[in-house]
Amino acid sequence: MAFMVKSMVGGQLKNLTGGLGGEEKSEGEKSPAEAQGMTREEYEEYQRQLVEEKMERDAQFAQRKAERATVRSHFRDKYRLPKNETDDNQIQLVGGDVELPKELAKMIEQDNEEEEEKNSVIGQLSNIQNLDLDSLKDKASATLEDLKQSAEKCTVM
Repeated sequence: MAFMVKSMVGGQLKNLTGGLGGEEKSEGEKSPAEAQGMTREEYEEYQRQLVEEKMERDAQFAQRKAERATVRSHFRDKYRLPKNETDDNQIQLVGGDVELPKELAKMIEQDNEEEEEKNSVIGQLSNIQNLDLDSLKDKASATLEDLKQSAEKCTVM
């Protein structure tokens, strides 16, 4: 209410006086420090802190982007896909030597173990449909036992 009265009466008084007399700063004309309720030095320190925090956030964001680019480049190498220049640029932007987070490193390690298992002979046999490895092991051990028994019975040996 007081604001409305001040704006109506104050505006009319300025028109009558022609804007002569002491110029007062209205609320919209305050400096940024005064608007925040701080002194100029406090405001400058606050702005410095904001800039430092932004730089830290940007550095962390760039680090995460580089870690993701490292994972993507790992999988590109693994599956022999063409390299991506943006991933290389992101890695170089951080410094070129990016360490993966523990979770991502574990994922890659597990994936490598699975690939090695699939590439082994038993892994290839397990990929064949309608093949029961347990029954194969049982048959193989039974065959070995039969061979041992027949070798014991053989008089020539």
